[in-house]
Amino acid sequence: MSDLVRFSVSLEEDLLQEFDQYCKDNQLPTRSEAIRHLLREKLTTQTWQHDHSLVAANLTVVYDHHRSHLAEKMIELQHQHGDYVVATMHVHITHDLCMESIALRGPADELRTLSQKLGGLKGIHLSHLVVATAQIEDAGGSGGHSHSHGS
Repeated sequence: MSDLVRFSVSLEEDLLQEFDQYCKDNQLPTRSEAIRHLLREKLTTQTWQHDHSLVAANLTVVYDHHRSHLAEKMIELQHQHGDYVVATMHVHITHDLCMESIALRGPADELRTLSQKLGGLKGIHLSHLVVATAQIEDAGGSGGHSHSHGS
């Protein structure tokens, strides 16, 4: 971790009260931690929205599984972007609705394209892309990292 640097911020009193409520609602222990959290979130979003950097993301799709050929179209799109699909999880929500959670890793623009294509299919109720981290290094097939997961 890099060295800590202290700086001061001037805020209107009502904005500070809203910020303190945000900290409480999100169980953030300190204002400093809350600012770090918000900065990381904003910088991650800004990075992946504006360039072709490698990112890790999750795409959540809720859909009507009774819609004719929808599942096949979803699978076909995932296969067309197979270099970026790491894993999928299928969840039955109701008799009519299913959810796919798709773990992705690759160029931000390609992941956005896949998200938009899946989200635009008829029968999709929700499509939400969440970028977990920006600017990951290409690990050459090592699953994105080199450390061990053993205990």
